[in-house]
Amino acid sequence: MARLHFTKGHGTGNDFVLFADPDGVVNLSPDEIAHLCDRHFGVGADGVIRAVRSRHLPEGAESLAEDPDAEWFMDYYNADGSVSEMCGNGIRVYARFLIENGLVELQHGDTLSIGTRAGVRDVQSNLTGFQVDLGRWRLDGTEPLVRAKNLKVARPGLGINVGNPHVVVALSSEHELDSADLAYIPKLDPEPEGGVNVELVVPHDPLVSDGVGRIRMRVHERGSGETLSCGTGAVAAALATRHWAGEGAPDQWRVEVPGGSLGVRMWPAEDGEHVSLSGPAELVYEGVWEYESTR
Repeated sequence: MARLHFTKGHGTGNDFVLFADPDGVVNLSPDEIAHLCDRHFGVGADGVIRAVRSRHLPEGAESLAEDPDAEWFMDYYNADGSVSEMCGNGIRVYARFLIENGLVELQHGDTLSIGTRAGVRDVQSNLTGFQVDLGRWRLDGTEPLVRAKNLKVARPGLGINVGNPHVVVALSSEHELDSADLAYIPKLDPEPEGGVNVELVVPHDPLVSDGVGRIRMRVHERGSGETLSCGTGAVAAALATRHWAGEGAPDQWRVEVPGGSLGVRMWPAEDGEHVSLSGPAELVYEGVWEYESTR
């Protein structure tokens, strides 16, 4: 039997199994990751994060070429064992994990550079937990029709990429949002290659209060199903709502998800507009997982 020492953590209910593998010697198979994430037969999580030094991974070498300070790489996997480029809640929890395990130090005002498959991302501590600069974002040019169980008609979505792909759909009421059954994978026409995260969004009334936009969101994450929160999804939802609202819409947003509340901010930078995500990051328990290794 193989043994894995792990930590369980979450960001607004989006939960992860994290483990330290600084030298990159623990390589779980997709089946092992899926078993670990199984909520009945494993530990249970929306994803797995391996803490590995960037120099031990090809993707990490790319991160170091981008930023030599990106010593640590967030090796992230969805609950079904598939690889993911980025996780906005996960990277905040990952930062907490690195700090609490003495792998890095992060003083107030300092920046922690973390390698990801979407590029290097910068994390800072703040009053809510952590803030991560997700870098430049872009409209991906698609507006697929989205069908979700219990929504009577298909709705147009807006494709947004924030390091990973999203399609955001505006709904007309809180009732519609609550009625949607996201245990089923939403159907998109055309269907994107490689899958996509789908966010359903309803604006608050009023949309803007004290200069801050406010929306409510639910999400179906590719490879994980419906989750209590999706950090990059919250960012995509705020960006889409600002896009629909038009000129004069704010650059600061509060996004309510089933697991809590997240902050999103947009600002101009030399290489284009950046967007950040802020919110809590908690570590809840540690344990040892024993499993039959398939390797």
